[in-house]
Parts: sequence; structure tokens; C-alpha cells
Amino acid sequence: MDRKAFLRNSLLGAGALATARVSAAVIENDIDELRPLDLLGFNHIPNTQSKIMANTVLHKADTRGNANHGWLNSYHTFSFANYYNPERMNFGVLRVLNDDTVMGGKGFGTHPHDNMEIISIPLEGDLEHKDSMGNVAVIRNGDIQVMSAGTGIQHSEYNKNVDKTVKFLQIWVFPNKRNVTPRYDQITLKLADRKNKLQQILSPNPNDAGVWIHQNAWFHLGTFDKGFKTQYRIKGGSGNGVYAFVLNGNITINGQTLGARDGFGVWDVAQLDIQADSKAELLLMEVSMQI
Repeated sequence: MDRKAFLRNSLLGAGALATARVSAAVIENDIDELRPLDLLGFNHIPNTQSKIMANTVLHKADTRGNANHGWLNSYHTFSFANYYNPERMNFGVLRVLNDDTVMGGKGFGTHPHDNMEIISIPLEGDLEHKDSMGNVAVIRNGDIQVMSAGTGIQHSEYNKNVDKTVKFLQIWVFPNKRNVTPRYDQITLKLADRKNKLQQILSPNPNDAGVWIHQNAWFHLGTFDKGFKTQYRIKGGSGNGVYAFVLNGNITINGQTLGARDGFGVWDVAQLDIQADSKAELLLMEVSMQI
């Protein structure tokens, strides 16, 4: 896929705009992935140019959008809420990658979603989830949560503890099937199984390792010692690309050096060559490049 094709696909991504109001300790949200709503004057950095090459795109950590509400500090890799950049709408079907920190006792009130695959990866603290399907759960580091919103769900998320912050990644992926029956799942994985290896945490196959979604996508997490090298081979064929997000440390992927919270998308390749330049933690998201 050439640069123009990549940008054209990126512009197909639907905007994700939100309004919010405060109610006690919980923020009530009206969220719709497809229809623009009224905007609040969120604080965010000015739009910056993405570094788009022939078959790669680089998003440095300090170029992300930022909305700091006090109770919530959220960094947006892709356009979200009042952060808008036409070159950063999505990476293929990967629509949202938010890096969220929620203060103690605060959270997102009940709000709706539909026709989106929503993945939460907790990094620190205890995040409590409730939804219209009757699920009540707490997710922590080592857990992976997924919701297929399908025909429509409502859910809330808040920090279960008043004296600790919660940090988690909120990821939205466009599904390859619309209007499916809503579904919730979560699993707990062994952190030791990603030590100097790539641990699969998500796939399209319900019988495979990790959770599953309605999309030709595979996610992996790895924690690496300095000097560790590995390769990742594309699983979904030539129509897929990989978006790498460095959680901690320094990593080189296909010759590109990356630091903490940098994002690097690659397509039209068969494999990635990965080297840890320090102790590091990495999330790889292989997704279809066609929406």
C-alpha cells in the first residue's frame, strides 16, 4: 500500500467525538463513534504532521493529542474527542488507541457503544466494569478485556480505589461484521509467559490464545531484556499491517528506533525485526489495512 492509499484509508475512519458532564465522582459520557457531538474545549496539543514514509508511519509520544480533565488524563494516538488530525484518523481498522490515567474514585459513567470491538489492557491499578449485559468485573494488570458492541451496549468504567490511580489502554477496532450480538469477555494471562517472547493476547479465533474479536487481527505483548532480538511474522496475509506501541524502554523495529509511548505502523512487509535497546515492554497490534 503506497502513501496515498494509506492516507485515503485513514480518512475513511469515523470520528469519535464525546461530551461529558460531572456527576459526583463519576463522569457521565455521551459517546457515539459515528456521529459528531458537541465539543468541549479539551486541552490538547496542536496538530502535528505524522512522519509517513513509503510503508511506515511514525507517531512520537510527544505528538499525541492530550485531554487532561484533572480526574482523567488521556493521550490519543489517533483523532479522538476534540483532538483532530486528518493524518491520524486510524491505522487500517485500528481506530482508537488511548493511553488513560484515571484518578482514585473517578471514572466514566454509563455510556453507549455500537459496532465496535473495544479492548482494554490495564497497566496499573483496579478498573471496575459494569455493562448492560449484566457483567460486573474488575480488571488488573495481566488481564485483557474485550467487548463486541455490535447492536449496542452500555457500560461504565471507574477506578475502584480512592487512593490509587488506574492506568489502562483503551483500544477500538472496526469490526468485519456489523450488528452482531453484543459480547463480553476477559481473561487473565501469566506475565511470565511474555518474558523475552511475544505472548498472543488477541486473535480472530475463539479457540486460539487470548481473547477474540470480529476482525482479522492479532495482538501480542512482550517484555524484553536489553539486547533481546526476535521476529514477528505477519499472520493475516498481505492485506494486514502492524502497529507497534512501546509501553516502556527503547526498541528498534525494522531499523526505526522507538522510545516509551512511541507508535510505529508498518505495512507491505512479511515480518518485523525487533531488538530491545534497553529493558522494554512492547504491544504489537496486527490489523487489516482495509476498512
